[in-house]
Amino acid sequence: MQCSVLDTNIVYVSTSTLLETQGIVTSKEILSATYEVIKNIAVGVIDIVDPPRLGFQLTLKLHLDNIPRGKAAEAIKIITRISEIQAIILSSQLKEMLKRLNFQDDSQAMNNNNRPVRIVYHPSEPFYVFRQAEKITAVFPMNFKDNSDVVIAMSFFQELVEVGSQKEMGKAPQCSWSPVPPFQLRGEPVHDLTTNAGFVSFDITSRHVEGKRLDKTVWNLLNFYAYVKYHIKCTRGYIQRRMRKRMDSLVKRLNNTRFEEESPQKENGACKYVKELVKVQKGKLMMQQRCKDMTRRVKISKFRIRINGCARFRFNQRWISIPKFSSKSSK
Repeated sequence: MQCSVLDTNIVYVSTSTLLETQGIVTSKEILSATYEVIKNIAVGVIDIVDPPRLGFQLTLKLHLDNIPRGKAAEAIKIITRISEIQAIILSSQLKEMLKRLNFQDDSQAMNNNNRPVRIVYHPSEPFYVFRQAEKITAVFPMNFKDNSDVVIAMSFFQELVEVGSQKEMGKAPQCSWSPVPPFQLRGEPVHDLTTNAGFVSFDITSRHVEGKRLDKTVWNLLNFYAYVKYHIKCTRGYIQRRMRKRMDSLVKRLNNTRFEEESPQKENGACKYVKELVKVQKGKLMMQQRCKDMTRRVKISKFRIRINGCARFRFNQRWISIPKFSSKSSK
């Protein structure tokens, strides 16, 4: 992007999306149909500069003063469409390549176009497309920074392969996963083939690029990386919600659990004991009650008896013990 100090309402935007085959650029020109699509994005706002600036495929001249100021929704729509220009160019190139490879003979394709074409939609996420007998294969090198993302992605790829092998999915492109790159990618940059989640491949046949299916196929190929990242993000959020829910349930159970405690409370001048009982079996509870009754009776029989009526005889603080009777005694 480049703007002028003299006229701040004019901004120049230059872009370049090149298709490469082992470092050799295979496509430099933009199709005329793509030019028409770009011109119709915002009439009066976008002008195509001819020739483009050095080193770029396309240079646009944006008239910022023609963007409607009062209508925020319309202005955001125009800016969003301008940001999609690179995707429009790349999708048109990919469509043309798929059409050309689809209508060529297998003998011509094997002689001329069997080398993989490197497509870069995001700077650090390239993927490769190459022709095979009766099909076109797209290979995605998968690389993630976080180890947990690698685990989630591996399980997702395994499930994707298993679902794709079912009879109900016979019309969908066949999906495969491999920890090593296909032999067709020999000679490609090493940093592209250095991955920690393997390589995902899709086999595209002629029925997938016919009619309206071509646009859907191109869109799915360009956004496969975004789809995988979206799935990983949703899966991590789901796992975290389950963990929080599980932790809340455990904390609730711990708070509801109480040990048996006894706390003395005075009521009507008498000393009573209030107990918090823990759930026990009915048989054990009855046995404990019987043992307590037996112990209380034994204690009463052995305790000394205090006579309150003897206070006037000046030994109100003395204790009278029950005499011990012997069976041998005559009295």
